[in-house]
Amino acid sequence: MAAPTRRTVLGLARCWRRFENPWSLGSRSLTLAAAPSNSASPWRLLGALCLQRPPLVSKQLTPMQEEMAALLQQIEIERSLYSDHELRALDEAEQLAKKKSDLYEEDDEKNILLVQDLEDMWEQKFLQFKPGARITDADVKNDRSSLHRKLDRNLILLVKEKLGDQDIWMLPQAEWQPGETLRQTAERTLATLSENNLEAKFLGNAPCGHYKFKFPQAVRAEGSLGAKIFFFKALLLTGDFSPAVEKGRHVWASKEELGDYLKPKYLAQVRRFLLDL
Repeated sequence: MAAPTRRTVLGLARCWRRFENPWSLGSRSLTLAAAPSNSASPWRLLGALCLQRPPLVSKQLTPMQEEMAALLQQIEIERSLYSDHELRALDEAEQLAKKKSDLYEEDDEKNILLVQDLEDMWEQKFLQFKPGARITDADVKNDRSSLHRKLDRNLILLVKEKLGDQDIWMLPQAEWQPGETLRQTAERTLATLSENNLEAKFLGNAPCGHYKFKFPQAVRAEGSLGAKIFFFKALLLTGDFSPAVEKGRHVWASKEELGDYLKPKYLAQVRRFLLDL
């Protein structure tokens, strides 16, 4: 009994000495964490905005899809019950049959042909309806600065930026500022576009992709080697560029058209997080 009791007392004594000097625990790790870094990162951080205009109309069906849709519609009709309008039409047909056989009452006269009158009115409204064109003037002119093109496709905003003595097409971006998150950097990028005329919904707080590149030798500042770009997705809700914006500085491109503007390595990273369903 004496040996276990002694071990217990010694263990309690060691624990008490630890509590007397709590800062001794992990003092090395605390010191390392507080030590300042002597070397600044040669990479600048940028937040980029992948602003997408979603499709405004559905895509045209392929022949196989049209055939399948017709088959499903036929199955739906065969298995469906009569609607209220169809029941009224059947009731009218019964009233007309009674009239021909002189078995109907005059009180039923006011309801005769009511459904037929409604159908005639609907038919007139249908003949006056003109669906909007899928091919717009911007499509005909291939005006890629316009939002009113490729209505059944996703469009991505690209802007032309000056990098050294070169004009480079890229997604809109801004340099990260101390005290803000990278998403806030992307939101600030949106705010600077078109004088705050664009409203969008950001899809999450985490970046959907990133890209790293080195600056041209002519524009490298002291201690600045290149930039790391973090992309954030957003869906356009309302707004457009004002007519006063210089032409040729922005385009709304589809996924297939990105290759006409973006550099191959940059394009490869952007395509990794783009879906065109």
